[in-house]
Amino acid sequence: MIWLTWRQFRAQAWTAFAVLAVAAVALAVTGPNLARMFDASGIAGCAARGDCESLTTAFLDQVGHNAPDNVLDHLSSWVLFAVPSLVGMFWGAPLVTRELETGSFRMVWNQSVTRTRWLAVKLALIGLASMATAGLLSLAFFWWSSPVERLSMQRMTPEWFGATGIVPVGYAAFAFAVGVTAGVLFRRTLPAMAVTLAVTVGAQAFMALWLRARLIAPLRVAAPLTDAVLNNFGLRPATGQFTVFTQGGAAIPGAWIISAPQTVTTPEHVASQACLTQLRQNLATPQACIASLARLHLKEVVTYEPLSRFWALQWYETAIFLGLALVLAAFCFWRGTRRG
Repeated sequence: MIWLTWRQFRAQAWTAFAVLAVAAVALAVTGPNLARMFDASGIAGCAARGDCESLTTAFLDQVGHNAPDNVLDHLSSWVLFAVPSLVGMFWGAPLVTRELETGSFRMVWNQSVTRTRWLAVKLALIGLASMATAGLLSLAFFWWSSPVERLSMQRMTPEWFGATGIVPVGYAAFAFAVGVTAGVLFRRTLPAMAVTLAVTVGAQAFMALWLRARLIAPLRVAAPLTDAVLNNFGLRPATGQFTVFTQGGAAIPGAWIISAPQTVTTPEHVASQACLTQLRQNLATPQACIASLARLHLKEVVTYEPLSRFWALQWYETAIFLGLALVLAAFCFWRGTRRG
């Protein structure tokens, strides 16, 4: 049964191997150059000189203007987001439907191999191959991007979080199980592939946009608003609510800022509204009003997930998707071994 599974899966396996080989070569060729750029930037010893911020900015700008590194940075993250959907569509969805559409199930399921064993071997081998492919790509990208990530500290952002660590492994397992389940239910390859794509993308988006921020209760911090971060201000026409716009806001290195900063005002904000009136009458300058706002002791409340929770959130999210994959696999066993 294992040999039969390999013969049926070898085209997809060689395709995955080719993709991994191309990715490994591209990252291996450009990775040392990225590391040399980091070493030459002088960032390693910047703490003693006190020029870390300027050197960091210069290094990240250099990476952004280096076409191969910039393209690989964006392409790798997009590939890692797309891999689970592709696995589910082209590896999971045809697993059962191919046998049903060609009629070969009549021969396979009437041999000494039972339906349960047939499905178990295919789910186990191809499912593990899906997880291994996603895991190896994620590991390679994590190694390659480590100099940039160490400085930009974007690991917690949705764009990086889903493409690094162990989360892609959970995504791949879930997408594969969704594909097999869709094939068992719809018994046609194309509808199963379409459903798999929609469910996988929807699940990833739901996790990134809503559920991830609720896996661990986010933290809140109130940071003072100084003239260094105050950028603009105004009154909302509909409600008359006083609003302050900032640039930068609370400095939380590496944190994932979940909610837009909210300004906590004091009774003294009436003075700033008077300043707005003066502005309308051309009696005050924007700079004078910003200076007056800085003296009001306003605070900006930020809701965030700290960088220290990266691995905890990775494990929680991966466990959720692996659990869903096991539930779907159990459903496939129940449905697939009882229906012709």
